[in-house]
Amino acid sequence: MLLSLLTLLAELQAPATPPGPSAATLQVAERGPPVADTDLREFAAIAGRKVVGRPVGGPFVNADKVLLIARDDKGFPAIAASIGFSARQSLPPPPPGTLAVVRLHQRSETIVPGPTPDDLAFVATNKLPLFVIGEWARPAPMWEVAWIDGAVRFRTIGEVGEIGPWQE
Repeated sequence: MLLSLLTLLAELQAPATPPGPSAATLQVAERGPPVADTDLREFAAIAGRKVVGRPVGGPFVNADKVLLIARDDKGFPAIAASIGFSARQSLPPPPPGTLAVVRLHQRSETIVPGPTPDDLAFVATNKLPLFVIGEWARPAPMWEVAWIDGAVRFRTIGEVGEIGPWQE
């Protein structure tokens, strides 16, 4: 009984802190998880490939298309923004609420097709899933780039969202 009384007294003297999410949880909720959910991956595979081959308006001769993916008010994946972006420029951090980014490259900049060093650096900096689609081939190849276990990894995504193994 004395022990329970001392425990109760210690609890009453402890500062009251309301239970709430940690800073890491808030960051994930604001930006989304580092690996995309299945529905986001399938949405990116279908919606991203619908954009393949469409012209980009604006001042850029070699523009990449960039789609920002978020969830609508019912919780379904949706394209929050669609913009043309210079192929030679690094992507800036996306706005809050963005869960994934899709970047469509018009040309392959690497010897072996896949994500560019710039794509890998974007994921390393933002810890946000990036889907890279190559417009230079039909069907357009696609890769998912994600932050996993403290490193950037990527994998292929098939035409309807099927996945390959993670690579470094």
